[in-house]
Amino acid sequence: MTQREVLEQARICLGPYCKGCEICNGRACRNQIPGPGAKGAGDTAIRNYDKWKEIRVLMDTICENRPVDTRCHLFGQEFAYPFFAGPVGAVKLHYGEKYGDRQYNEILVAACAKAGIAAFTGDGTDPEVMQAATSVIKAEGGRGVPTIKPWNLDTIREKLKQVRESQTFAVAMDIDAAGLPFLKNMTPPAGSKATEELSQIIQEAGLPFIVKGILTVRGALKAKEAGAAAVVVSNHGGRVLDQCPATAEVLPAIAKAVGDTMTVLVDGGIRSGTDIFKALALGADGVLIGRPFVTAVYGGAQEGVNELITRLGTELKDTMAMCGAHTLAEITPDMIWR
Repeated sequence: MTQREVLEQARICLGPYCKGCEICNGRACRNQIPGPGAKGAGDTAIRNYDKWKEIRVLMDTICENRPVDTRCHLFGQEFAYPFFAGPVGAVKLHYGEKYGDRQYNEILVAACAKAGIAAFTGDGTDPEVMQAATSVIKAEGGRGVPTIKPWNLDTIREKLKQVRESQTFAVAMDIDAAGLPFLKNMTPPAGSKATEELSQIIQEAGLPFIVKGILTVRGALKAKEAGAAAVVVSNHGGRVLDQCPATAEVLPAIAKAVGDTMTVLVDGGIRSGTDIFKALALGADGVLIGRPFVTAVYGGAQEGVNELITRLGTELKDTMAMCGAHTLAEITPDMIWR
């Protein structure tokens, strides 16, 4: 399938909120919750997208002519590319009736594993969501990352049991999910975590722990203090707090602050292999991509996911070759203009 064919098929079965836009930039769905949109003015998702486009790449072809290697090593695993499918939950509510979370994850996790990357899976108020996600990951040899909401400690412990049974190589918590409107008044409630609470959770997890939802150096250093192996620089696509800065704006300072002491991932408006290159040049070790994978699943199932991964990988390779970087380690800040 081509990208256009995937989009055309997705538009047939997506619900009333996501428009299956050719350019997924947050404009058509602003302030659409339920739906994929950002909260309030809805411009945080838009800003995420726009800021990556303001950064330009600097071509340099006076260099060795040798093959480009996009492989990366994170959490003791080798991946074909430095990007992952981001966690998405309640797909039937936000994207349309075609898939529930179990079916969505069955397609996504398997397709990502087959293509040499991994998918992060979402969580939800229905316990079946985590049960299904972890069972799918186990079926793929642990090639996926379950993402837990910041519930109360007892609920987190229950979910961590399922996570460990999945044989995954890492676990994540989208700690900023406490701000999701449809989770605030749920039972059990999602909530912020003090450094001491987070440290206890990380110790009990017994796996490399990824804290998603970091926007400040202060937040990254607190996650490090708690024992996290990685952070995801993220504003949750603008869905938890209006008027946040773009992730591209805060990434460099966070990456500099933690240095090589922890893995730094980033999400938010990343839509091309060239955007992935820019993120790595700003200091990220890898990126998460959310909404485009939803469109890929709805429009083409595993074939749609494979099309997206192949296209992003090809774009990344082309950008690396034209900027004189033949490995991910060779991507440096002086290869971009901002």
